[in-house]
Amino acid sequence: MQGMLRRIARSLRRPPAAGLPAPAPETDDYARRARKEVERFAAEVDVHALPEIFHYWSNRYLRPVLESFGFSHPDDFYARQIEAVAARTGRRLRITSIGAGNGDTEIRVAKLLRERGVTDFRIECLDLNPAMLARGAELAAAEGMAAHVGFVQGDFNRWRPEGRHDVVMANQSLHHVVELESLFDAIHATLADDGAFITSDMIGRNGHQRWPEALAIVQEFWAELPRERRWNLQLRRHEEAFLNWDCSAEGFEGIRAQDILPLLVERFGFELFVAWGNVVDPFIDRSFGHHYDAASESDRAFIDRVHARDEAEILVGRIKPTHMLAVLRRDRVVEPRTW
Repeated sequence: MQGMLRRIARSLRRPPAAGLPAPAPETDDYARRARKEVERFAAEVDVHALPEIFHYWSNRYLRPVLESFGFSHPDDFYARQIEAVAARTGRRLRITSIGAGNGDTEIRVAKLLRERGVTDFRIECLDLNPAMLARGAELAAAEGMAAHVGFVQGDFNRWRPEGRHDVVMANQSLHHVVELESLFDAIHATLADDGAFITSDMIGRNGHQRWPEALAIVQEFWAELPRERRWNLQLRRHEEAFLNWDCSAEGFEGIRAQDILPLLVERFGFELFVAWGNVVDPFIDRSFGHHYDAASESDRAFIDRVHARDEAEILVGRIKPTHMLAVLRRDRVVEPRTW
């Protein structure tokens, strides 16, 4: 199974998208991108809000896959994995969440852990954005979680942890990291042998673009859309053909997404690897997904067709998944469970 993961990782090692390789943190361009990143998220209270059609798709197609591994949604995924670490270590857990933003996921996970009898832990939420950290601290206090969830301002590109960590979390944050090698080396160095690095993230092409083989299929479905459904709600523009836009050009969104999996495979063993989705992404995400009515039979049927083609192409290896859930260990010979 580790050999399979290495083959997938090698297939993602393609030439970088235009504008890459990414600048090192000390460059002026890095400072410009960091400023834009802080400005972008400073007022964004719910960074994970998605269209209803996404929830239709995920509940019908993704949730059964997750439940086959013992959890039903990302919060449950994190809580179950932390529970497993607590059970095998029997000690107070030191946890850091990389790029935690508002800390809402971490607070929900802490509540799940406490409800399930895991009480001896603390999650430190690391993020660059002071506005998001302040919102997180306020929410933790309001939810009675301040004893379990704390907030620390810092740049994950320069994270140098001291001592041992039992768990490191990264929830939809790795695709914002420029210095992936440095971060993964730091996590590997700090992680206890019986600990876990737990992540949910995006592993497609840089800037969340489609590779050519997937883009051709997206354009096939795009040709079916009426004009009003080709309006990009986020960028406020009409896309007669789907525009394969590199969203890493300004900030850090997807800056090195295609490097995440190969670099993880080089450094860690995979205890769990679940991957999915590619062609369906543009139709259910924020830019275009709000055009679809989850209560409409015809809209659901269209998404069903896109999903069926997407999954078929992934399973035969013509296109690669763009999302993953993974549990990683320092031991590189651990045998993974995969989907």
